[in-house]
Amino acid sequence: MLFRNRFVLLLALAALLAFVSLSLQFFHLIPVLATKNGVTSKNRKRIMPDPATEPPVMDPVYEALLYCNIPGVAERSMEGHAPHHFKLVSVHVFIRHGDRYPLYAIPKTKRPEIDCTLVANRKPYHSKLEAFVNHMSKGPGASFESPLHSLPLYSSHQLCEMGELTQTGVVQHLQNGQLLRDIYLKKHKLLPSDWAAEQLHLETTGKSRTLQSGLALLYGFLPDFDWKKVYFRHQPSALFCSGNCYCPLRNQYLEKEQRRQYLLRLNNRQLERTYEEMARIVDIPTKQLRAANPIDSLLCLFCHNVSFPCTKNGCITMDHFKVIKTHQIEDERERQEKKLYLGYALLGAHPILNQTVSRMQQTAEGKKEGLFTLYSAHDVTLAPILSALGLTGARFPRFAARLVFELWQDREKPREHSVRILYDGVDITFYTSFCQDHHRRSPKPMCPLENLVRFIKKDMFVALGGGSTNYYEACHKEGF
Repeated sequence: MLFRNRFVLLLALAALLAFVSLSLQFFHLIPVLATKNGVTSKNRKRIMPDPATEPPVMDPVYEALLYCNIPGVAERSMEGHAPHHFKLVSVHVFIRHGDRYPLYAIPKTKRPEIDCTLVANRKPYHSKLEAFVNHMSKGPGASFESPLHSLPLYSSHQLCEMGELTQTGVVQHLQNGQLLRDIYLKKHKLLPSDWAAEQLHLETTGKSRTLQSGLALLYGFLPDFDWKKVYFRHQPSALFCSGNCYCPLRNQYLEKEQRRQYLLRLNNRQLERTYEEMARIVDIPTKQLRAANPIDSLLCLFCHNVSFPCTKNGCITMDHFKVIKTHQIEDERERQEKKLYLGYALLGAHPILNQTVSRMQQTAEGKKEGLFTLYSAHDVTLAPILSALGLTGARFPRFAARLVFELWQDREKPREHSVRILYDGVDITFYTSFCQDHHRRSPKPMCPLENLVRFIKKDMFVALGGGSTNYYEACHKEGF
């Protein structure tokens, strides 16, 4: 009897210690043990893993929280870090729009009651939110290329409309802008106090959520900016391909990529059973539920801490959410491993990367235009760019994700220029396919500009194979 009591006591003590250990890890008070490169032995490799926060195994809830990007969570930022003899000469920022209302609705369920008006004393809060709304109310239509002038400059619906930017989304980009202001303006003096209109280059797609996200970041970056100096250009394509959007081979890669996605879902029996259960709960055919893209609605509810929908047949639960989110993560992993998506990404990202590197070259030659460039875009804009750069382990772009290209001049050798690339504040320069080898040979914390130029002008086509030497040839190659 005494032995059994001792055994029970030891078992309880062991359980308590395990609970305390997991709790400390969850609250980031002790680090999770990591192997080489900071990645746990049970966790697949991800770029920029943080051993103090990364769970020991893939956790769909943890990944969803990262995707939400809830304002107020402190994050590290490596933007603007360089040796003292380097001068920052231009910055190119790609952002995904901030938190939004779903683009899809689960049939036969009540729409999430999320307020899209901007209220200064409501969470999430930002000190510049009220001033931002006041400044937007003064914005003249002449500051936007058609058809942007017809879009609202900030959200104002008490019940959000489909795809509308929420207060959370505005605050996310006010924070982004303020962070970049502290680094690039206050520390590095990228723009003079009397900056001119031509020193900014601003582009956005024709969605209110991207225009409003760009304005929120710009206001955080340049509070109370002069409307007469601001001009947002309209980009019709989410790939920001301007006049180079026609690319038949890219579309073929996309079709085959979509086929891969379909087969992966078809082979996931747990996912199919989950869809069947959810369809029964909301009393619709499984095919109709799947077409409604339920993860989009569920992520919105999850990010805003709103209960999942219930009907007389039961409730959609966190278990359903975990299964769908896990499949989404595995789909992201597989698509990065398959050459189909890489082919799509190389052709999809080339026009905007080529435009960016051309702007860098002009700045390196002494031109003072476009010192700060902002592209306000979507997840389907950033994801191909990340993949094309060779960043196959990068997480899928979260709400208000930012991808930054910095151009630096060596004051000791003024003709030499280098680049740094940062994703959500983390330096990923030496994870790129064009600068991994340079990192092994050079102590400099950045990459020569010519490496990026050579990659965009030549190596992207070499990676595609087939002997193409330019974008037009690559897009129109036959026999895929």
